[in-house]
Amino acid sequence: MQKNTGIRRSLAIASLPLLLIGCASDQPPPSPILSGDQMMRESQGMAQLGSRWQQGKQLVEQGQNLQAEGQTKINEGRRMVEEGEKIMRESEEGYQNIKK
Repeated sequence: MQKNTGIRRSLAIASLPLLLIGCASDQPPPSPILSGDQMMRESQGMAQLGSRWQQGKQLVEQGQNLQAEGQTKINEGRRMVEEGEKIMRESEEGYQNIKK
């Protein structure tokens, strides 16, 4: 029985520094408990950000559509100018041939 008591005492003494080291280490601060009102405010803020993002996305899409329509009109305008210039050239050549 004395053997067991000696072993227990040795183990207790040997584990004491480990116990002290474990207790002395910095403990992380407890996480703050959010109130229901605070959670509602934060979630409303996130919802507003999401809504604002969607608004921006819609503007981008509308702008891209306008740019595509504008490019189509520019291309059509260029085609019309080229066709008009061709007609004018042909008319001038026809006039020059008649005058000769």
